[in-house]
Amino acid sequence: MAGEAPELSAQERAGRAFPVSWDQFHRDCRALTWRLNEVGPFHAVIAITRGGLVPAAIVARELGVRVIDTVCIASYDHDKQGELQVLKGISEQAMKLGGGTGKGLLIVDDLVDTGKTGRLVREMLPDAHFATVYAKPKGRPLVDTFITEVSQDTWIFFPWDTALSYHPPLRDGAA
Repeated sequence: MAGEAPELSAQERAGRAFPVSWDQFHRDCRALTWRLNEVGPFHAVIAITRGGLVPAAIVARELGVRVIDTVCIASYDHDKQGELQVLKGISEQAMKLGGGTGKGLLIVDDLVDTGKTGRLVREMLPDAHFATVYAKPKGRPLVDTFITEVSQDTWIFFPWDTALSYHPPLRDGAA
């Protein structure tokens, strides 16, 4: 759901930045799993790509779920947000496991932002349990389980979108 965020300049994003390290993300995914363990069991995990791939793998491992499927949705073209486009639907096999409505299925994404993508997937699987690691207020009502809520204007920097870089000492004029 990273494509749902409003267009912000690099400076604006940095001002409202919420950087997440690999260690923190893994801890948050495990915390999500602790909550989901009380809700399951689940027949399958459905990852919303691409952001949901990493948390879905961690959650599925921790819950002992072996069936993982994806639903691939694009909400942007390059840097312009557009209409949602389903690039790959949920497999027929996964739909059967959920009785056609998603009962016993777990939908996983990294973030629910405005809720556009989540709403579309909810229409596909109305009885599935929807979990995200992070939630913003506009999308929060769509999610059954999440770990951390951030403000709508926060830009989350996920570990797969960032890299370590050298920053000169402040005494050398670094900002």
